[in-house]
Amino acid sequence: MINRTVLVGRLTNDPELKYTGSGVAVVTFTVAVNRQFTNSQGEREADFIRCQMWRKAAENFCNFTHKGSLVGIDGRIQTRSYDNQQGTRVFVTEVVAENFSLLESKNSTQNEQFEQNRPQNNGQNYQNKQNGQSSPSRNPNNPFNSMPDIKDDDLPF
Repeated sequence: MINRTVLVGRLTNDPELKYTGSGVAVVTFTVAVNRQFTNSQGEREADFIRCQMWRKAAENFCNFTHKGSLVGIDGRIQTRSYDNQQGTRVFVTEVVAENFSLLESKNSTQNEQFEQNRPQNNGQNYQNKQNGQSSPSRNPNNPFNSMPDIKDDDLPF
């Protein structure tokens, strides 16, 4: 049998690191994962998936991530239940993360936050005036700006 889950999304809050009575580290966090399709209003919805991670991986996760971090999570789905204070049985489904990957550099996160807080220049944005979309050739953040032009004759097929 196989129980494997891979998630790519952004943290909705700073991870919460706690220690059990025996000193084992555990972190809980929620990952927002965009759906592949849009709803009837043309908006993209997201699923908010509760996760937990244990031991040294949990401590490392807390040291290197924060709210908004883009992360990859590899783990398994786990279900459990408990009786709440009213005596009602509550069922919980969550991902027990075994591995994680940081999917953007610390600098790119800081640059993104800087761009969001930066005042707009008067008319000097990088929008294509014809169709309202950003132009890749004039966007300084585009990693393909330094790529040479490739002509059809240069292609091997």
